[in-house]
Amino acid sequence: MSDAAVFFDYSQVAYNIRPDLAKAHLEIWKNIAAPGSWWRGEDRVAIAAEVRNAGSCAFCQKRKLALSAFSVQGVHSTKTHLPKVVVEAVHRITTDASRLTKSWLSDCQSNGLSHEQYIELLGIVVAVISIDAFHRCLGVALEELPSPLAGAPSQYRPTSAQQESAWIPTIAASRADGDEADLYDGQKQTGNVLIAMSLVPDSVRMLKTLSSAHYLETRDVINPSRNGNRKISRAQMELLAGRISALNDCFY
Repeated sequence: MSDAAVFFDYSQVAYNIRPDLAKAHLEIWKNIAAPGSWWRGEDRVAIAAEVRNAGSCAFCQKRKLALSAFSVQGVHSTKTHLPKVVVEAVHRITTDASRLTKSWLSDCQSNGLSHEQYIELLGIVVAVISIDAFHRCLGVALEELPSPLAGAPSQYRPTSAQQESAWIPTIAASRADGDEADLYDGQKQTGNVLIAMSLVPDSVRMLKTLSSAHYLETRDVINPSRNGNRKISRAQMELLAGRISALNDCFY
């Protein structure tokens, strides 16, 4: 990445932006630029770019309006080197996530997108959508994407991941130990939104970084009396979260 000072400078924004937000956003940008578990830095930055490309993809727009996403045929608009199946996954999650199906995910796997690659891709999509939405709400330009760093992916797959009730293998809270002991902060019960990404532990960690700044520390989520010392109450936070989820067709 270039000089970190040029990223996420909110000093000219009309609102008082908490420092932890800029810090979390910068940490995530550095994470995206670096090699991951299953993608090179170059691929990870390209995945982030595809999140933004999806917004102007005519095929995505046409499919979103269709009664069934599978009834529309077409080709995605793209400006990256990523394979078609990767572009499909990024665009579909970005524009039509409420209608994802297990059979669609199986098709992605059949076309060369492994479950591990999918989860790492998903973590990047979630982070970029969230940070970009924050900028749009502030009325400021989207942040320039980072320059990718060289290096090979680690190909680390946790041995405790097992196929259970989810579409892909996951690590239950009862099995989060060793190198994965930090994933759920030692809690024996946690949200499925975290467990869903546990096949790629670093995707859980990135989501926790995002959650701690935009919402709450994950260990505080299950305690309704906690509001993270925000200016609004926990009830107000949940009302906003529920309304936004409904507007985004969030089935979860």
